[in-house]
Amino acid sequence: MHTYIRRLAEKKLRQALDRSPGVAILGPRQCGKSTLAREFLADVDSVILDLQDRTDVNKLNEPELFFDYHRTKLICLDEIQRLPEFFGVLRSEIDRDRRPGRFLILGSASQDLIKQTTESLAGRIAYLDLTPFLVEEIAAIGQWQTLWLRGGFPDSFLADGDENSFDWRRDFIRTFLERDIPSFGYAIPVPAMERLWRLLAHYHGQTLNFAKIAEAADLSVPTLKKYLTILEQTYMVRLLRPREMNVKKRLVKSPKVYLRDVNIRSTPPQ
Repeated sequence: MHTYIRRLAEKKLRQALDRSPGVAILGPRQCGKSTLAREFLADVDSVILDLQDRTDVNKLNEPELFFDYHRTKLICLDEIQRLPEFFGVLRSEIDRDRRPGRFLILGSASQDLIKQTTESLAGRIAYLDLTPFLVEEIAAIGQWQTLWLRGGFPDSFLADGDENSFDWRRDFIRTFLERDIPSFGYAIPVPAMERLWRLLAHYHGQTLNFAKIAEAADLSVPTLKKYLTILEQTYMVRLLRPREMNVKKRLVKSPKVYLRDVNIRSTPPQ
């Protein structure tokens, strides 16, 4: 049976589409971006392309013809990071017709995605971050304990049994470390990232001691900071920086580190 839990981002998405030609929903893999988009667009005159599907990608071989044919529809492009060269085409099309609510693009953060959207689509699209399920979203169905035990990733939260949920989280972490990070364009030894992931789970909620963690992970401090930036850009880790009015003090003080899902941190990769 199809289970859909309403997301708080729906209201922000509606508002953003009302004022901007395009909206990008960014977030970690499998946090519910595609489900949110399909539910939101169910009653909207729209066309959805999954850019993991070669058939859908081929429909964009002549983008101007495609856009003209679907001129009155909202066009949703899922897994946009798989077609980074398309950002320039989107920029030209939006500049040609800046009506609000023309494009909805979905993507997991990546090196190419961050770079391309910053350079090509600045001022043309609005950005929304989507997380795994939030406490406020689960409150409507009263399954607090399930959220605490399984975390907020939809496939984990809605799994048939706790054991299946644990298996999903373990496989998710392994896939992220072994396949997703390289697919984003980063060449990082898997064992090094696995060691760092375990350490970050241990330091969850604590102030980062870069020298101590670097030594434990067998990394240099600059390499550690590079890896943390990658984990932050891929929406797996949040670095909470100190709130200091003095910029120099803020740059000197270390941030606290949080794995972005309540339960992913307690599921070690194998």
